[in-house]
Amino acid sequence: MIKKKTGVLLSLMLLCSIGAQAQLVTSMRINEVLVINEDNFVDDYGKRNGWIELYNPSAGTVNIGGCFLTDDKDNPKKYPIPKGDVLTRIKPRQHALFWADGVASHGTFHLNFTLDPDKENYIALYDADGRTLVDEITIPAGQQTDISYGRRIDGQDEWGYLEKVTPSTNNLTLDTNEKMDNFKQNDAIGIGMTLTAMAVVFLGLILLFLCFKGVGKAAISASKRRAEKASGETSGKSGGDVSGEILAAISMALYELDEDVHDIENTVLTIQKVKRNYSPWSSKIYGLRETPRK
Repeated sequence: MIKKKTGVLLSLMLLCSIGAQAQLVTSMRINEVLVINEDNFVDDYGKRNGWIELYNPSAGTVNIGGCFLTDDKDNPKKYPIPKGDVLTRIKPRQHALFWADGVASHGTFHLNFTLDPDKENYIALYDADGRTLVDEITIPAGQQTDISYGRRIDGQDEWGYLEKVTPSTNNLTLDTNEKMDNFKQNDAIGIGMTLTAMAVVFLGLILLFLCFKGVGKAAISASKRRAEKASGETSGKSGGDVSGEILAAISMALYELDEDVHDIENTVLTIQKVKRNYSPWSSKIYGLRETPRK
């Protein structure tokens, strides 16, 4: 019973994958065609021939191996794309280039028919069943040399002549930069660019100066806080507010105590002893009226 359920599940998964693959194949588009190639892209044999470009607009990889390319409405299976070639797996938003050189023996991407420059060229892509039409286009007669006929934008419906031939790449390419063109138009000499560059440089220098200055202040403040913490002091006030006068009085008292000039009692006059070689009170010279005669 379990084996039967497993087989049914695998069958359903296989059918889903086949259906998804078929849906992806039908999303392929003929994207660009060059009928007359004189000075354009060359193939892997160094030859210049007409070519047909296919494009995968889907979001998944498409394997076109087993599908058919033709230039004959009555023969949809004219060129069977070989299976087993890894290059037939076209990744999302990528291209595949087929050479219409009539030499299929040259490889997978060389068709067994050519494009006629003197008449309309019908080109069609058929699914692997040979009946389901994937995409078709009729290239008008009178094509010019080295000018391709393709979609204006890859995968979209509008067709036209492309003077810039783009084999294996996007049909719409940007040769100019809109911003640069606008800049050249409005500032041909480059004064605006110079002033802008100088302003950016000076602004950057100012910002660096402010940053370094702020970092320096923060470092100094942190260093002071660490020093105060280590010495037991704090930058804030504790135990109430102390005025500057009180601090000055305390400092003066400490200074006087250190110099030993402060009275022990504030009501006692202190007379310090003057140390001299003679006594000024008992000296006889102060009691003489005349100089003694010898």
